[in-house]
Amino acid sequence: MKYTEKISNKLNELLEKNYDAEKGYLNSADNVDSPKLKIFFKNRASERSQFAKEIRTEILSYGQIPEDDGSFKGTMHRNWMSLKSLFSSNDEEAILEEAIRGEKASYNEYKEILQEDALAPSTRKMLEFQMQKIQSAINILMVEEELS
Repeated sequence: MKYTEKISNKLNELLEKNYDAEKGYLNSADNVDSPKLKIFFKNRASERSQFAKEIRTEILSYGQIPEDDGSFKGTMHRNWMSLKSLFSSNDEEAILEEAIRGEKASYNEYKEILQEDALAPSTRKMLEFQMQKIQSAINILMVEEELS
């Protein structure tokens, strides 16, 4: 596997996870009553859409083909979130817990790819910025969870 294939494959994994996160946040927004949480989740979905666009552009710059949809695992996660929200009567605390879990998993994915020595400086900078935004979302979600 060439350098560019290895890095673009890892970037494709992040791309898929961002598609998944965007869909998960939109699902969360549909399953909470709190206007504040609805806005927060919609904003995170928009942010993840932007992350995906940036990663997609980066993959294309490597001359590789970006993925066009979320992962199977992400689809399963969203389906589970849908079932969980049905059974818990849109329990905002359960949705917050799941959002925190998902964001921590995303953070760890970013941390893992940032350990690659072969990342271009522009790619590293983009990923570090996105990872900081994910950490901010985790912090906000944890405060919301404590308040709920």
